[in-house]
Amino acid sequence: MGTFSRRKAGFERRHWLFAIAVLACVGVWFANVVLDEVRPGSDWAIGYGAAALALLAVAAAYGLRRRAMKVASRRGGSSSAWLAVHVYGGGLFLILVLMHSGFRLPSGWVTWWLWILSWWVVLGGLGGLFLQRWIPRLLTSGLGVEAHYDRIPELVAGVRERADKLAAQCSPAVQEFYLRSVAPELQEPRRRALYYLDVTGGIQARLRDFTHLVQFLSHEEAESLRDLSRLLRTKLELDAHYTLQLPLRWWLYLHLPASLLLVVFVALHLVSVFLY
Repeated sequence: MGTFSRRKAGFERRHWLFAIAVLACVGVWFANVVLDEVRPGSDWAIGYGAAALALLAVAAAYGLRRRAMKVASRRGGSSSAWLAVHVYGGGLFLILVLMHSGFRLPSGWVTWWLWILSWWVVLGGLGGLFLQRWIPRLLTSGLGVEAHYDRIPELVAGVRERADKLAAQCSPAVQEFYLRSVAPELQEPRRRALYYLDVTGGIQARLRDFTHLVQFLSHEEAESLRDLSRLLRTKLELDAHYTLQLPLRWWLYLHLPASLLLVVFVALHLVSVFLY
């Protein structure tokens, strides 16, 4: 069995396990409805809360695992397995939170925050999973450049420096064209909404002026102009990375603090239950 087939089989197995777990929750809930009153503080509700707490701990372990990758990669299983536990465990956590509350709206400010943060973290996590699958595929589908988000300004500065040196060696006509049509594009990384619709951002259309001008140049200058064209293409592809990697960065900033707040409010909820 090939690697792809093994991954597909693993995904299908985890999907079915999650479906079975959801059905088990539904079965337990109906048993609760038939055998006892649905109310906060009952043994059933405490059981749901304890199971939700355990799943939250397991889902949170994914973040700890990523920060101890070398140790965990040897002893803690594959990244895909941990991610599946994180995603499916988060989904089951939300279901158990709803069961714990009896599918009623919260009454106190702590439980309100718990309820809001639970929805935010789980639904935001699913959104982040979509982004992590969609954006890398989009970037590799039509671009020849790969770049880490934090290094893009530095890479753009390098492209601009090389282009400036190359243009300085060309004829006045090419220099004028460079200063008018190319240099402004190379000043800094730019975000364009167009990249969400077309990952190339219409790069070919933006390079047509080069094709037109090259017909009127000597062989040596035509080669220099083609080099400038390639540098501009590189910069525009870096712009695509700068645009499309931003949602992943913002998602991380929104997901992690909310997850930490959720843990804090779970702790506050436990303290309030045991004290009052």
